[in-house]
Amino acid sequence: MELYVQKFGGSSMRDAERVRNVAKIVTKTWDQNKNVVVVVSAQGDTTDDLIAKANELNPKASKREMDVLLSTGEQISISLLAMTIEGMGYPVKSFTGWQAGFLTDSTHSNARIRNINKQRIENELQKRTIVIVAGFQGVNRYDDITTLGRGGSDTSAVALAAVLHADRCQIYTDVDGVYTADPRIVKNAVKLGAISYDEMLELASLGAQVLHNRSVEMAKRYNVDLEVLSSLEKKPGTIIKEDASVEKMIIRGVAKDANVARISLVEVPDQPGIAFKVFSILASKKINVDIILQSIGRDGTKDITFTVAKDHLEETVEVLNANRDKIGHKEVLTDDQVAKVSIVGAGMESNPGVASKMFEALYSANINIQMISTSEIKVSVLIDINDAKRAVVAIHDAFYNN
Repeated sequence: MELYVQKFGGSSMRDAERVRNVAKIVTKTWDQNKNVVVVVSAQGDTTDDLIAKANELNPKASKREMDVLLSTGEQISISLLAMTIEGMGYPVKSFTGWQAGFLTDSTHSNARIRNINKQRIENELQKRTIVIVAGFQGVNRYDDITTLGRGGSDTSAVALAAVLHADRCQIYTDVDGVYTADPRIVKNAVKLGAISYDEMLELASLGAQVLHNRSVEMAKRYNVDLEVLSSLEKKPGTIIKEDASVEKMIIRGVAKDANVARISLVEVPDQPGIAFKVFSILASKKINVDIILQSIGRDGTKDITFTVAKDHLEETVEVLNANRDKIGHKEVLTDDQVAKVSIVGAGMESNPGVASKMFEALYSANINIQMISTSEIKVSVLIDINDAKRAVVAIHDAFYNN
């Protein structure tokens, strides 16, 4: 018997009408003689509301206690969906992350899955029970509740699909697939029928909000058959698989990420090992660094500029200032009014001039580039945040309107 893992995000679970809609999708799949494991997120803005409640009482609450609080959002979702399906006459059981066997490391608010004890879920599937699992959460070895960070429910779903050897993992959302750009910004954005793991991973990492990058990374590692589709419209979605080459399509998408901040270390000693010191210190604090630019040394010093996620800016500056004597920099300059705009596509490897075309589009739109980063299948630029939407439109038009 086929097994489908179906994940529904917060917008798909927003209110009673949407929950009933999800219940219909799930039971229809069950009626097709398939086993179903459902992973759900917290309803609508529940997580944001819980964060606001916490900040009202203690803006500096520990990450451990925040995990205890935020995990309740998914618990509400699983019980409401289970009650709805139960009322329709189907066999169903809901499980929190720890009940479903999710064991994670102890990095509160951004935990990694270490193992899934699938026995309890498999026992229920053998009885043809619809299993509903709270996404985004698990427990560590001390039995403390942990959460997986932004987009964690996607990761929960893919991890379950991998360990259960599911035939397909369907990610239901409020869009009907993966587009060449955000259709809310670019009116002529094109929906992709298929995209490779590598291309989707780059798009997810670069700001496309359809899937979380960790979930795509896991899908690629375990060869999970992924599909992104709408929970509101009955139409085919986008398949994400190992090889999804399309002739004549040089780039697959344009992505925008506004959760970016630029940091410059001014007048760092121009000597071997300084870059290692800087980035090993940040790595020890689990701060991810993206675009890096190092100036040519003058008068025995150089500048090192890099980007981090905006929500890590304050922590990064504190860490750098605390290690001023070790690094030797004169000052730290920051700018959180920047955005990263990127193009992604496996076809770029065999098509020279792709970066030039992107830069020409930005020049024509009178948009200044601050930093550039490239790889075999992507080109990213850092620009002023106020130019980000215009940049996405200009770049998309350059590649898709010619």
